[in-house]
Amino acid sequence: MLKEHPKGLLGAALSNMGERFGFYTMMAILVLFLQAKFGLSGTHAGIIYSVFYFSIYALAFVGGLIADKSRKYKSTILVGLIIMAIGYVMLGFPTPTPTPNKILFLIISCFGLLTIAFGNGLFKGNLQALVGQMYDNNEYSHKRDAGFSLFYMFINVGALFAPFTAIGIRNWWLARHSYEYDANLPALCHQHVENTLESTKVFGTGVLDQAQGLAEKVFGLDPVSKFQNLATEVGGQTENLTSFANDYLNVFTSGFHYAFIAAIGAMIVSLAIFLFNKKHFPNVDKKVAATAASQDTEIKMDAKEIKQRLYALLAVFGVVIFFWFSFHQNGLTLTMFARDYTDLSGIKINLGFVTIQGAEIFQSINPFFIVFLTPIIMALFGWLRARGKEPSTPKKIAIGMGIAAAAYVVMVIGSYDLPLYKDIQSSPLDNSLKVTPLLLIGTYFILTVAELFISPLGISFVSKVAPPHLQGLMQGGWLGATALGNQLLFIGAILYENTPLWLTWTVFVVACLLSMITMLAMLKWLEKITE
Repeated sequence: MLKEHPKGLLGAALSNMGERFGFYTMMAILVLFLQAKFGLSGTHAGIIYSVFYFSIYALAFVGGLIADKSRKYKSTILVGLIIMAIGYVMLGFPTPTPTPNKILFLIISCFGLLTIAFGNGLFKGNLQALVGQMYDNNEYSHKRDAGFSLFYMFINVGALFAPFTAIGIRNWWLARHSYEYDANLPALCHQHVENTLESTKVFGTGVLDQAQGLAEKVFGLDPVSKFQNLATEVGGQTENLTSFANDYLNVFTSGFHYAFIAAIGAMIVSLAIFLFNKKHFPNVDKKVAATAASQDTEIKMDAKEIKQRLYALLAVFGVVIFFWFSFHQNGLTLTMFARDYTDLSGIKINLGFVTIQGAEIFQSINPFFIVFLTPIIMALFGWLRARGKEPSTPKKIAIGMGIAAAAYVVMVIGSYDLPLYKDIQSSPLDNSLKVTPLLLIGTYFILTVAELFISPLGISFVSKVAPPHLQGLMQGGWLGATALGNQLLFIGAILYENTPLWLTWTVFVVACLLSMITMLAMLKWLEKITE
């Protein structure tokens, strides 16, 4: 599989595994951590989540600019890895929960997130630019799409293990303190501590009030009673519910802190792999310096073509914004859906020393499908290529957007009869009323197919179309478009908490369909430029 590709491809992909490990750790637990740590609503946690993911990709544009100007691609990548590790140290240091000063500790956490985003910006786009440089000669140029698909597959090996590691560490820490995991308890603990979890009155002024109160007690609908029952089920001492709430929150979030520390180890492994394989990477610094004069001449002689290439890239960047706005809901509204509406009782892996269970586990499905499906998708494209029927890269991207719309159609159908989030906020649904995990598994399967049509091929498209002297900057531009899509993610959280679920997913269906239609409208122009 790798014999027909440049020698440095595998080393570059494995160097990226640490970044993917940290990224998918964040994808799995960031929103849940912010809600458990600070008692934030989904909307407020979603705003921080979207700003963080915006920053990761927006700063990749800055990182690309720095590397292009300094011509120090490898050095920029190394510095990025180190800065990312520092950011994870800031998040990994355990602080008490409930926090003595919520605003101060929230600012510290956000600064740690910004540090990770800046390091990621220096690292991500420039490593992709290095991979693109491997395919700039005639020997490998026809394998560019396949090369980026393989690169994308191998970097997601790190992503595959990240959610399991985060869940395992958090649940292990709970078990050490004689607690079990319950997804609903952190929110209820915060409500109890803040005196917003009110008991429905049992004895009212009339017979109807008494009957309603008694019914709610019998069927477990009273929030305080439900909280007390859940506390007992996880091993808590319920004689003093306030003491239990404080202790459970502290243990629960400390487990998350230690999960961030695990990402530091992944960064160190990536750093070692990068240094070991550095000699196999293109010597872009010298190459750019040696050809700078000829490129300047080329720019003057062929300015019209360069302008057309930039226009094409900007057009594609604008379209994919709406795909990423929909796709990256996997770490926000789809994770919240897994916690609130999905029966997790049957998803449990007992390793003896720890039990792997939690809403975060669904974030391992996407990288698993990436690793599993990439050879199949590549074989499909190879089969079509042999018959002269392989779609162009822009057409593949358009098809991927249509596939992503289909994924959210599945969510629309599966969520149609579910109650509003605000109706279950204080009294979580019983497992018998939740949906099967197969709904999310099927959705992630379809979304992953869409991703394989868009993300690695989009990176390949950029490396193919971008002018040689703007490779790092244009890779940063692709990631910058992703950033703008990520900045819109919080809209999903607002819809999730305030509208019917089917309407929330319908918004993403429409966004993906509009992206597909726009790409198809530009198809002939884009195909002409990529010839």
